[in-house]
Amino acid sequence: MPPATEVSTLAATKRLTVKVFGVGGAGGTMLEQMAKSDLGELSFSAIHTNARVLAGSAIPEKFLLGDKQLRGLGTGGDPEMGRMAAEEEIAGLTALCRETDLVFIAAGLGGGTGTGVSPVLARVAKESGALVLAIVTLPFEFEGPRRQRQAQAGLQQLKAAADGVICLPNRKVAKLLAESTSLIETFKVTNDLLAQGVRGIWQMLTRPGLMKVDFADLASVLRGRHTESSFAMAEARGEGRAAELMEKLLGSPLLDDGQALSDADAILVSIVGGPDLTMGDVNRVMQQINTRAQTSHLVMGAAIDEAYHDRLAVTVVASRRGQPEEPMGPEPAAGEKEEAAFEAAGPEIDTQFFQAPPVPRPPSRFVAPPPSLAPEKARQLFAQQGHAKGRARKSVQRWRQGQLPLEIVSKGRFEKSEPTIHHGEDLDVPTYIRRGVVLN
Repeated sequence: MPPATEVSTLAATKRLTVKVFGVGGAGGTMLEQMAKSDLGELSFSAIHTNARVLAGSAIPEKFLLGDKQLRGLGTGGDPEMGRMAAEEEIAGLTALCRETDLVFIAAGLGGGTGTGVSPVLARVAKESGALVLAIVTLPFEFEGPRRQRQAQAGLQQLKAAADGVICLPNRKVAKLLAESTSLIETFKVTNDLLAQGVRGIWQMLTRPGLMKVDFADLASVLRGRHTESSFAMAEARGEGRAAELMEKLLGSPLLDDGQALSDADAILVSIVGGPDLTMGDVNRVMQQINTRAQTSHLVMGAAIDEAYHDRLAVTVVASRRGQPEEPMGPEPAAGEKEEAAFEAAGPEIDTQFFQAPPVPRPPSRFVAPPPSLAPEKARQLFAQQGHAKGRARKSVQRWRQGQLPLEIVSKGRFEKSEPTIHHGEDLDVPTYIRRGVVLN
């Protein structure tokens, strides 16, 4: 066993490894904007199914998915194609995630690559031992219902795979901007907000502080929750900076005007101030957060930064534990399905079949055969016919046509069929019988 001094030296030299993946077109744009900021010291990797778009990225580490199947032409907006391309490259994705403590996945949901690849990448990163946090955007309403549906389906799959998902619906971004804001500026603001999320968490973990927030604290808030997390940053300066900061934070659409704090069961708060940071500033910030999150597991950190003289900044990550999914057992047999459905609908079936008023049965469509002639009656009839033979008959006696005494055969599946009645006549009875036609 190494001496204690050697163990402490190893602990001091252990560096938190963080990697940010940009998946798809929107994810790649977010990644490039982060790389140009003060987050350039992080490790970035761009992932796409379109070779032309990937070649134009300024990110050094690039990974093309589905080269054989998609031939570098993209998914055509089909998430299933993106998922299949990612599944075929599991080994390559695993190599990208190896020996990484914290993985950020930046993507825009609704298209083919970001929606289909991100859940697979999150699963692979978790299996590699990393804490996985996805930061994604949802489509604008004008992008159409199909893209909205694909985004929601991808979001649910991503929640199930990642430890946490910070979701930024573009409708929330629209509340922060004026209607006259250009589309380019709108996307830039969206990317800036997502970059702030990565920056806030990164600085929270790496900046030396009076009350340190470490990786274990972040993991306690996110790991294993598989839920949508909320994130917001706010900053203020001057004498009333604490009150102004909380007004901005609680009014942020990213926290649903503070409702996300009330709904969360775990909250991580990081406060950064200059050398003039006072106990009163910290107390005023935390008091308002505690008021709205009385039953939440709260992790709080505070740090001093010389660049924050007369300034106060706060970063909040709030998460709510997702609902556990019901385990899927073996598929029941057909008979078991019918029996379960019958038991579930028991009261309704009882009412429908056993308590319903009786329905009168329709009259039978068949006429009973005539009774057989007695021997004496038959002799009388033959005698009458013999007496009349050889004479000129003045009139012809009309015989009434009847049915032969045949055995009635079961009608099978037509047994309970109702008779076909037209103008009072049963059309299922032969016409010659209904009209009394004699057959010779």
